[in-house]
Amino acid sequence: MAELKQNSMMQTSPTFLNTIEDEEKRADCFEILKLMRQVTKEEPKMWGASIVGFGHTHYVYESGREGDWFITGFSPRKQNLTLYVMGSFNPHVELLEKLGKHKTGVGCLYINKLKDVDVKVLKELIKQGVKAAKKK
Repeated sequence: MAELKQNSMMQTSPTFLNTIEDEEKRADCFEILKLMRQVTKEEPKMWGASIVGFGHTHYVYESGREGDWFITGFSPRKQNLTLYVMGSFNPHVELLEKLGKHKTGVGCLYINKLKDVDVKVLKELIKQGVKAAKKK
């Protein structure tokens, strides 16, 4: 994966989110922004051109590769909303079963629309991911 840098010189996250043409996706993004802000108690920052991230962590892999990343974040992609949650979803199988319509990847949660999921469960998944990230 290419290294993403926190981009404070670019637009702010609200400015970026206001460029989303689809009204429902834009509204969903502002709700996710609010939710992640509540969970992390951090202000959002742009990472690259299209990722809104919260918090900061420095990682070092066993291979020696290291870098900087956000603790949690999201990106409005063309096909879906991508939420970045630290760690594995394996310990959260029960929560995922209650979440609603979604897909997962390594550290990514893909949802089409916020109304497709239980927001309380989503908030708990984000909390668990933030907690795991802060332990490392």
